[in-house]
Amino acid sequence: MADYACTMDEATLEAALPAPAAAGAAAPARVAPRACAAAGAGNGVGTSANVGTPPSRPLVRGKWLKNDMPRERLIEEGPGVLSDTEMIVLVLGSGLPGHDVFDVARSLLDRFGSLQAMLDATYSDLDGLRGIGPAKKAQLLAIMEMARRSLVDKLHDRSLMNSPEAVQDYLRIGGRTQEVFVSLFLDARHRLIRCEESARGTLTRMAVYPREIVRRALSLNAASLIVAHNHPSGAVRPSASDCRLTHTLREALALIDVRLIDHLVIGADNTYSFARAGWP
Repeated sequence: MADYACTMDEATLEAALPAPAAAGAAAPARVAPRACAAAGAGNGVGTSANVGTPPSRPLVRGKWLKNDMPRERLIEEGPGVLSDTEMIVLVLGSGLPGHDVFDVARSLLDRFGSLQAMLDATYSDLDGLRGIGPAKKAQLLAIMEMARRSLVDKLHDRSLMNSPEAVQDYLRIGGRTQEVFVSLFLDARHRLIRCEESARGTLTRMAVYPREIVRRALSLNAASLIVAHNHPSGAVRPSASDCRLTHTLREALALIDVRLIDHLVIGADNTYSFARAGWP
């Protein structure tokens, strides 16, 4: 079926037809259907057009999986219900052609390990990630810098980290079922520069490397440090390994003129302070 249809009365049609060509003469050019429609309109003749473009299939919301709609879930249930991957999807908005935005978000988390680690990413750290071009890199870095500045402003407005109770209230790790070791890097006025998880335990042990903590203190230009870890059992009495670690860390930090203010062992209801107890 032709895309366009022309309607003419017989007299108009006869006048429009070219005279018969002489023998050997070139055949007249064929009039395109669109030109035919235009000619009919110019002669005051009614035309009708039927462009064969099928309507796009509507997207029925009820048939979408919930996991495919992080924006709708955020609006309906709040941001707390979203996974880290879904939060990154919302920031990215869309992937590049040929790259699903969920796959791009997962590749980001695979590279950095956590949202917290992503906050320290640089432009070059994002190189080699498929589906993330210069514009997406700039967008991610801007969002992460906003998060960093917001955290710094909020933490500077808080009470100083000048007591075990203040640190315990800030960390809230006493009720965790997995052992974690946290480092709080402070400036000369005991204001928080950065709080980082330095180690996470398995079912049987937790490996903490003082060298890495010292290196991080140097990179952040910290003047002092508070470290803390939780005991999932709830008991806050430090173990022999806790005492050895505290002694080693104090000596290592002293070599770079960074003071270890305290090491806290935090339980569900109580906190043990090495500084208050007179150190090991």
